[in-house]
Amino acid sequence: MAVTLRASKQGVERVDHERRKKGWAATAAAWYQDANTTQATLKRFRRGLPIQQDAFIGICQAVGIKNWQEIVDDSPPSPTDSRPEFFAYNEAWVGREQLVTELSEKLRGRCRLLLLVGITGIGKTALAERLAVELQDWFQGDWQNNLRRANFDYQDKTTDFASVAARWLEEWGERLSAEEKQPERLLSRLIKHLHKNQVLVLIDSLERLLTGNEEEGWGNFADEWWLKFFLSLLSAESCQSRLIVTSQDLPIKLVDSRYSNFWHRQIVYGLDESEQVALFEKTGLDIRDGSTDKSLLLRIGKVYRGHPLVLRVIIGEINSEPFFGNVQAYWEDCGDKIEEVENALAEAEAGKNLGEQDNWKLHTLTKELRIQVNKRLEATFDRLKRDGFDAYILLCAASVYRYPEKDEYWLKHLVQWVRRLENQECSEERQNNALDKLSNCCLVEESINHNNRRTLGQHDLIRSVAIAHRRRLLESFKNGV
Repeated sequence: MAVTLRASKQGVERVDHERRKKGWAATAAAWYQDANTTQATLKRFRRGLPIQQDAFIGICQAVGIKNWQEIVDDSPPSPTDSRPEFFAYNEAWVGREQLVTELSEKLRGRCRLLLLVGITGIGKTALAERLAVELQDWFQGDWQNNLRRANFDYQDKTTDFASVAARWLEEWGERLSAEEKQPERLLSRLIKHLHKNQVLVLIDSLERLLTGNEEEGWGNFADEWWLKFFLSLLSAESCQSRLIVTSQDLPIKLVDSRYSNFWHRQIVYGLDESEQVALFEKTGLDIRDGSTDKSLLLRIGKVYRGHPLVLRVIIGEINSEPFFGNVQAYWEDCGDKIEEVENALAEAEAGKNLGEQDNWKLHTLTKELRIQVNKRLEATFDRLKRDGFDAYILLCAASVYRYPEKDEYWLKHLVQWVRRLENQECSEERQNNALDKLSNCCLVEESINHNNRRTLGQHDLIRSVAIAHRRRLLESFKNGV
């Protein structure tokens, strides 16, 4: 069997110090090629994982460290990590340190339910899993046994309360008869378990449990037992357990409850510039001050407003065939589409806010973005179109604005489109309901302008999709559909 070695934390820091002297990025091709190994092996080395001795020595010697024995971690390997496999959180995590600190403190305190809301791909699930790691020392006993999750991100997942509650209870070792699997009995058993035990529950994609319409409002639970479950959790005299829930839509009946002391809503935004820099560096791109690569990468990050999923997809494309880490070649391939958006935003800041002829391609810029991002965005728009058609029309119609505008400007477009579609007036109540729906789905961003007036805008990525949908609607009008 080949000898394997792993680097100590101090060893990795020393190696990093030496590779910076050579001007290499964290996983530069020049580095692993000089070491006669692969990028994957170099990444394992940097994470302190075992790799073959020849590769270990080559990585050290490539940065000028001849005495590679000083880099080796001789301590006994830790027991196999019993933590569950995560969907989104991994070694490429960067930033959000202050937010993680603040939210973990709330969960250690009185907050029983943390609701993370934001547009698709913005990092809600990764943040929830990062918080689970942060709260590991909060558990009393076995971490694996005290962590449960339900991921409703896929259409074929069972979403009824009874099925999920029964699964959780049985995994905690509770025996359930056929009679005890009735929703009312399950609710009582589950609340009792969460009341007496320190358990952390992660629930992903809560929006798939919600339903609604223009007449009755949105954000209602399709299965009433879910609402009863959450309200029972919040209304209990005490509760040792904590729930972290991610959702694109706001569960209105839950948020309107009287138990505001025991829940917290957190809107999740994209990575700021410093966090983007950290992500680019951690994934092996050249982000040194003054480098051309850095300026191009930050231009991409700014246009996409630090959207984590998009940035990770783009980084993956840059590091793969045919670019192999060549940022400038990537820019030559698709930078013109980025520049188109930059120019439009500059015109908006200069006062030319209407962009009725804009044709942004941010959501379909490359093949991988079409595969990994556009599909998720289209699902969001399809759900909005199905559950809140007025809100869908409003979002598409307001995509003519490149920059935030006053809500009355947004709503005049809805009035015009309803008149065109239905040959009738759009009531003020109907307008407000559509706007509320967009706000609850995090598809509209509120800000205050220089006149201290509230304005509404769209994330650049959302606007890119809305423009495409608006064009389809206009085309359908022309064709008499």
